[in-house]
Amino acid sequence: MASRATMEGKGTAVPVEKDPDILAAAARMAGEDLCSIADLSSGEVRAILRLGHDVKGNPREYRHALDGKQMVLMFEKASLRTRLAFETGINTLGGNAIFVDQTNQPLGERETIADVARNLERWVDVIVLRTYAHDTITEMAANARVPVINALSDFEHPCQALADFMALEEHFGTATGLNFTYVGDGNNVCHSLMLAGAQLGANVTVATPRGYSPDIEIVTKAREIAEANGCEIRLLQDPQAAVESADAVYTDVCVSMGMEHESTKRAPIFRPFQVNEALMSKAAPHAVFMHCLPARRNEEVTDAVIDSPQSIVFEQAENRLHAQKALLLLLLGGLANVKAFSS
Repeated sequence: MASRATMEGKGTAVPVEKDPDILAAAARMAGEDLCSIADLSSGEVRAILRLGHDVKGNPREYRHALDGKQMVLMFEKASLRTRLAFETGINTLGGNAIFVDQTNQPLGERETIADVARNLERWVDVIVLRTYAHDTITEMAANARVPVINALSDFEHPCQALADFMALEEHFGTATGLNFTYVGDGNNVCHSLMLAGAQLGANVTVATPRGYSPDIEIVTKAREIAEANGCEIRLLQDPQAAVESADAVYTDVCVSMGMEHESTKRAPIFRPFQVNEALMSKAAPHAVFMHCLPARRNEEVTDAVIDSPQSIVFEQAENRLHAQKALLLLLLGGLANVKAFSS
């Protein structure tokens, strides 16, 4: 491990095993939940990303870190990236994943969430939930003695935001000072991006149609964090102004899972917010395009943009694996089993 490259260009020249943010996060986060990006300090967000970069570059060093650990994934919604990244992640760290399909029977319907939690904590080491109601996740976390991870709720998508900013760090070297613009629906993904951007010192601009702004509770919290970190959160209703000089332009579907009945209503409202070549031309020449996927091509984004050299959507998707591995390592105390950290 002595020959491992330091994280120079990712915000520090300190070897990861001596990184104060990672060491502090390992001590504080073990056994904790991740329901929201707001559950993390700025140092902990930095630690997850720095550890994610190292896990990505040096996977062999971590392959036995979670030997014998059991993870259950209980999903009320369909998933590609989230599920496979968690399953592959814990498997390559030495643990095991168990998937429980809840798409036909939401959690809390057959038996109370509290009772489910009290069963699961006796069998597994971590619970990963993908739900409609955010309350399902917070109730599980309140009743389970093992870590609970939000793998998407109607209020937040923290794992997505971590991977997204990891991709930005790879591309730009740091997220601090970046001008990050989100265009579209002020949804769960938007909420987590605002919080993560503020934690990392990025200037976040959100452009939504009137009536589709992000939740005021999230806006208030993100602005508090941003003030402490010397950056800014802006809310606009003009996508043209929002992308002006942006380093990154991000969008998501305008109809989230569970909202399909609003498709016809939303289509004309969000049409002016489509990310196309004309809109991207207003961003900085070096700007990247981002999307959490799956994309509804030629609706919220055109083929010409998502398939362009500016697009880093598949880098984002790849980093779901590495960011989620880093998160599991910290929540499950896995660094104690990694030679460099234990020596």
